[in-house]
Amino acid sequence: MKAVSATILILFSAAVLTAQPPPGGGRGGPQTEYGRQSAQLQREGKMDAALDVLKKELQAHPDSVDANNRAGLLLDLMGKGPEARPYFQKAIDAAPDAATKASMQRAMAMSYAFSGDCKNTAKYEDMVFAYWVTQEDGYQQGEMANEAARVCIDYGDLDTAYAYYKKGYEAGLKEKNISADRKLLWEFRWQHAQARIAIRRGQKAEAATHVVAAKAAVDGIQDQGLRSQQQIFYPYLTGYVALYAGDYNKALADLQNANQNDPFIQCLIGMTHEKLGNQEKAMEYYKKAATASAHNPPAAFARPYATKKIG
Repeated sequence: MKAVSATILILFSAAVLTAQPPPGGGRGGPQTEYGRQSAQLQREGKMDAALDVLKKELQAHPDSVDANNRAGLLLDLMGKGPEARPYFQKAIDAAPDAATKASMQRAMAMSYAFSGDCKNTAKYEDMVFAYWVTQEDGYQQGEMANEAARVCIDYGDLDTAYAYYKKGYEAGLKEKNISADRKLLWEFRWQHAQARIAIRRGQKAEAATHVVAAKAAVDGIQDQGLRSQQQIFYPYLTGYVALYAGDYNKALADLQNANQNDPFIQCLIGMTHEKLGNQEKAMEYYKKAATASAHNPPAAFARPYATKKIG
């Protein structure tokens, strides 16, 4: 799994978790018939039918890591977290190796994220963090801590978010033979996080200081590909800070330069339109966010929040 790190490096947020069989585990593979059927039904919006397919597979193979994982993911997207978690626990228990177990613990963490439960998200991310300690992979340790932090800040537990972002920053910098660009990547993430936490606490001046530091970090990255990949997260930051500072026109302008396919950004734009009194436009963005199908922190906040907004 260490090979994944180079790919994940170009992403600001943790890797997307989707309804795919976990590395090293799961009966069959991504082309299993039940997997194809359930995925197609999900794309068609037939969530109950997709779940029925998975339940039939589990009747025949109750210890299938893949089918239990898929069922849990689907139930989270349906807003049924308490029903999802026994499936994830079964996948954890049935995992054939430590890597697969960690993958399923991460899925459990995201299940709690969909329910807005920061503490339990952090509890399971700590388990995954511990696995990456055994692999001596500082980068992935940092990813997991940041993933927990992201869930906690989105749901308003700012103290826990700060502690986990700091943990992620410190772990990430311990990567063996870390390059100067990777150091700047972690600095960008840390300053980005501190700015968002500060503005949520109403500390405008401190937030502004961290915004400046974040820009300096991302601009200092020498690898053009990595720098361009990260720069899209800067207008997300400035838009976020402007939104919570009450500067809604700036927030809208900046957020429209962020990743428009990110459901969390869609939610922020919806919130901004609401503040500006543009209810119709707000609903347009909330409807987009409500279709999020990933199993990661942005979707864990955006899908439940937007679904409630559109009724």
